[in-house]
Amino acid sequence: MELTLQQFDALAAKCREIFVKKTHDYGTSWRILRPSSLTDQLYIKAWRIRSIEEKGVQQVSDSIADEFIGLINYSIIALIQNELPENTPLELPLEAVTRLYDEQLAETRRLLQQKNHDYGEIWRELRISSMTDLILSKLLRIRQIEDNSGQTIASEGVDANYRDIINYAIFALIKLS
Repeated sequence: MELTLQQFDALAAKCREIFVKKTHDYGTSWRILRPSSLTDQLYIKAWRIRSIEEKGVQQVSDSIADEFIGLINYSIIALIQNELPENTPLELPLEAVTRLYDEQLAETRRLLQQKNHDYGEIWRELRISSMTDLILSKLLRIRQIEDNSGQTIASEGVDANYRDIINYAIFALIKLS
C-alpha cells in the first residue's frame, strides 16, 4: 500500500499544481456552476475518455491523462462547492481555495487508504476501460441523487461518489504511467 500512497501523492501534487495555476489564471469562476453543471462537466470528460477508448483514435489533442486530471480537479471543486455556504462570494482568495482543495484531497486520500486496506490492491488488476465505466456509473448515480433533490434512502450521498471518482481517476493515471 505504501507504493500506492506514494503514487497517489505524486499525481495529487500534479493535479494540485494545475488547479492552482488555473485558479491564478481564471480565479474561482467555477463558483458560478450549480452542482448539476459540475456533474455534467464531469460526465462530458468521462464520456470523452470512453469514446476515445472505443474508437481507438482522437481528434482533439487533450490526452486521456489530461481528462482524468480534469475529473480529479472538477470532483474536488464539486466537493468544495457542496460544503460552502450559499452566501459565499463567487471570488475566493487563492490561499483560501487552495486550503479547501487540500482538505478535500486529504479526506479522499484517507478514504483510499481505508478502501485499499479492505479491498487490497485489486484495482491494479482492473482495466482502465473498467475504471472509466465505474466513473460513468458514479456520475449517473450522482445525477439521479441530484434529480431526487439530494435525497437518498439507502445510498451514500454525492460526496462519497465524487471521492470514488477521484480515486478511480488516480488509479487510471497510475496505470497509464
